[in-house]
Amino acid sequence: MPIKLERKHAFPLTLVPIMLALGFVLFKLFTASKITNPETGRTSRIALNPEQELKLGLEAYAQVQKDEASKIVRSGSNFDLVQRVTNKLAKAAAQKATVRYDWEVSVIQSNEKNAFCLPGGKIVVYTGIIPIARNEAGLATVLGHEMAHATSRHSAERLFRSEISQTLLGGVQGSLAQMDPGQRQAIMAALGAGAKYGSVLPFSREQESEADHIGLLYMARAGYEPKEAIAFWQRMDEELGKGSPPQFLSDHPSHHTRISQLKTWMPQAEKEFSEYHSRAPAA
Repeated sequence: MPIKLERKHAFPLTLVPIMLALGFVLFKLFTASKITNPETGRTSRIALNPEQELKLGLEAYAQVQKDEASKIVRSGSNFDLVQRVTNKLAKAAAQKATVRYDWEVSVIQSNEKNAFCLPGGKIVVYTGIIPIARNEAGLATVLGHEMAHATSRHSAERLFRSEISQTLLGGVQGSLAQMDPGQRQAIMAALGAGAKYGSVLPFSREQESEADHIGLLYMARAGYEPKEAIAFWQRMDEELGKGSPPQFLSDHPSHHTRISQLKTWMPQAEKEFSEYHSRAPAA
């Protein structure tokens, strides 16, 4: 009588996609570069080198200049103000930088209250932020924060983190392929929300806080009174009123949290500020 062999505990084929995804994630983690922020000591993993970051930044910067060509400010008091503050902050940032940046800034005539810095050190400032900044120190608060995103290589870090999250979600989706479509869609929606609010946004708040910290050091190191950073964010809080989303659903810290953190870092910034004036030649 022939003996029938039964396969017990066979590996479920539905798990193949997620196992492949996990394998890819482990490979990415193993091959990613581990960097340490020279200002804060925080470590992170990235998959782009500085040249690749610069290429992405230049492409985006060129697109901004193309889209806003008619609004670019090339002279005048606002242009001079932004250039002057940027130059001072660039020297301050270079003191501990591990990557050299060729800083460049475009000033856009607009009521938009915004500024950002692209990977590689390409900065865009909208003139709507200048009245809130009020003075050089206020503008240094904004630009120091944005430049800190670049020197901390936050874009490369977020890109790496996003790639990991998307790969894992893709693996789960493949493993759920045999499920009822409605049930599968509900699970993926829940996982997507979890990835957004459980991973991406808290991580982004960490970056925002780090940029606040480093930006505060940059402005103090450049000779700007660091307490002006608190005054600036208080003005921003008044400007935004009660229209801000709850902190746990925002990629920026609440202004209350931000100001509290700035006060914590203030002794370190005041030390940088004092050292700047001890080096500066007497008038």
